[in-house]
Amino acid sequence: MKINRNFDNLVPNYLFAEVAKRTNEFIKNNPDKKVIKLGIGDVTLPLAPVVVEAMKQGADELGNKETFKGYPDYEGYEFVRKAVSDYYKGFGVDVSADEILITDGAKSDSGNIGDIFGADNLVLVTDPVYPVYVDSNIMAGRKIVYADSNADNGFAAMPPKDIKADIIYLCSPNNPTGSAYTYDELKEWVDYANANDAIIIYDAAYEAFITDENLPRSIFAVEGARTCAIELCSLSKTAGFTGTRCGYTVIPKELERDGHNIYNLWYRREATKFNGVSWPVQRAAAAVFSEEGQRQIRENIAYYQENARIIASAMDELGIYYTGGKNSPYIWLECPNGMGSWEFFDYLLENANVVGTPGEGFGKNGAGYFRLTSFGDRESTVEAIERIKKLLSE
Repeated sequence: MKINRNFDNLVPNYLFAEVAKRTNEFIKNNPDKKVIKLGIGDVTLPLAPVVVEAMKQGADELGNKETFKGYPDYEGYEFVRKAVSDYYKGFGVDVSADEILITDGAKSDSGNIGDIFGADNLVLVTDPVYPVYVDSNIMAGRKIVYADSNADNGFAAMPPKDIKADIIYLCSPNNPTGSAYTYDELKEWVDYANANDAIIIYDAAYEAFITDENLPRSIFAVEGARTCAIELCSLSKTAGFTGTRCGYTVIPKELERDGHNIYNLWYRREATKFNGVSWPVQRAAAAVFSEEGQRQIRENIAYYQENARIIASAMDELGIYYTGGKNSPYIWLECPNGMGSWEFFDYLLENANVVGTPGEGFGKNGAGYFRLTSFGDRESTVEAIERIKKLLSE
């Protein structure tokens, strides 16, 4: 009996598990301290009322023989897929309902999508990078190369001219750096992918936080993307579904590689390994895209955007370089006084009792940087920022 030895190539601890371990140890040793967490990007506001009502109705329907539902369609119920398609039309992007598959979120999709690709493909990710893109491909035994995101390019890496990649992972607005690609920048990535017969796995989990109307909210707003891209999105951050789990994958029907249709491959994979999202959750997801659902959800997003503005304004006041804060719920800041990212994590935890995320955990270009999230409640966010300002001013 053998295990998958590719796991030996993973870092020993998942980034957020290490953050939690250090935080819990500090709390245990300092029970009198009030620790404020601005680290993990988990939401704090409750689900929108219209979403809760739809979920309740879905649960009630499971209690009646006439309305009971068993296994859902593997691609998700048609009424949910149509709601997503109409949502895309709302910002000028045309994807049909039969190109959309309802799933349990962008994180699992970004890890699972590799099932349909061979292990000998070369994977390109930007660095800093959301760890799942890297770890899932290490588990599969693929070789990974990196495009550098740094202060020189505004933490928005562009295609390397000397590398011919097969699979490309992009996230915009980016986790962790908060940067967002312009149309022209995404067009350069799309042209690179088409020229190299590559596929872009595009994570649009934070598209709802884009406020600049000139920034694309979907890669399919870019000419040429339908022949080279798969888009993943999630309701976790846009609608508070972190504990409910629902998202969607968009695969154009014309996307093909190596003599195979990509949509058909992913559908085949899902039919084998995934039994779909539950009826109450799909009912709730459809409510997200209703007119009233969008109104209520925009209020929640605006709340988090104001938190981001508060954090970003403090960085401006302190004269600290950062990206994000606008078009993104994340603020990616340079650690003061040349501190390392884990050094700053410990310093902030011990002296301000505030938790963030060390940039080093996102890759080599995260060394010396730090991520703060705007997903906390307002009172705690304001208090945390006042503590940070006081500490760093001293």
